[in-house]
Amino acid sequence: MANLKVKLGKRIKELRKSKGITQEKLAEMTNMDITSLSKIETGRNYPQYETIEKIAEALNLDIDKLFCFSEKLSKEDYLNAINRNLMFIKNNDEKLKILYEISSLLV
Repeated sequence: MANLKVKLGKRIKELRKSKGITQEKLAEMTNMDITSLSKIETGRNYPQYETIEKIAEALNLDIDKLFCFSEKLSKEDYLNAINRNLMFIKNNDEKLKILYEISSLLV
């Protein structure tokens, strides 16, 4: 099973292409460097929470849709993703709520 970075990157690329948006355009829409976006889409880098928010907004999607993979993720994969993002939600109730909603997909 591919790791979460790879799955998320593939999902972002898939959604971007389904909306007819180029990598260059998405990078512009999210105020990102094209190289950074490429590294996310290829699974070399895991995006920060704020970047995930920007990508979801640019693609006009709820954040949880970025994590709807065709292959079910294991509970461990989701929990690892949550742990990696905890530093980005400290003292922010709205971000905590969103992360809780994503994790509730496991149930």
